Amino acid sequence: MNHMKTSRAILLCADDYALHPLVDDAVQQLTLAGRLSATSCMTTSPLWPQAAPALRELRPRLSVGLHFNLTEDHGGQHGAQALGTVLRQAYARQMPQELMRQAWREQLDAFEQVMGTPPDFIDGHQHVHQLPGLRAAMQQELQARYAAHEMPWVRSTAPAAGLWRSPKAAIIALLGGWATTRRLRHAGIPMNHGFGGVYGFDAPDTASYGRQMAGWLPHMAAGGLLMCHPASGVVPGDAIGRQRPVEFDYLMSDAFGELLQRTGCHIHQGPIQLG
Repeated sequence: MNHMKTSRAILLCADDYALHPLVDDAVQQLTLAGRLSATSCMTTSPLWPQAAPALRELRPRLSVGLHFNLTEDHGGQHGAQALGTVLRQAYARQMPQELMRQAWREQLDAFEQVMGTPPDFIDGHQHVHQLPGLRAAMQQELQARYAAHEMPWVRSTAPAAGLWRSPKAAIIALLGGWATTRRLRHAGIPMNHGFGGVYGFDAPDTASYGRQMAGWLPHMAAGGLLMCHPASGVVPGDAIGRQRPVEFDYLMSDAFGELLQRTGCHIHQGPIQLG
């Protein structure tokens, strides 16, 4: 029996495209190997204009989205704030609405100017897209820019069934994942069906990361989304720079392919239709 006809199609998304050429290289290799559904792009990066053209050749096999960023400064080349500062301002309602709309507008403009289309989907670096105020500004900007037929889907960080027991996954959901999911569902904006891939970026080798993956995949429903952060080498100066090649090596491995088969999953590639 062909498992591709009976298994659950899940989405595997590599975050941080354009952060560093080693991240971009990993995204390209994983896509061609059939091991990636999507990548989300940092249009705030000074590398974005030169990194983006390679993605055009991978579409529509690879879905390409906006990785909305407020906290990565790209080595001092982009105005950014610490995540703790962003969290405090968001929950204290201290972010001016027009500045939030402007941030969304500028990053969406930067995506469209280079790619020539709207993003296929939206998510956030360190999940800032789901914070109070920012999620409202996102919805307003999306609805102002896009007709229903071109509306990007948005990352929900509401954990897949069974994965909410992870303390870090529960914290992400409490900080906006569940509230944003309810808001987007009410607005009719499409989302993924459950979220996984959350861990402490503390897997020292591919076997350890594989055990994490083995804990996530059985809980993923069709249309569920796993995030990952691969690079084809160590990214200098990056907080998770040494973890990235561990993820990449595992995702390219035969062991990952075997795990997908055992858990009844396959990596979706091509246009993504979510309700």
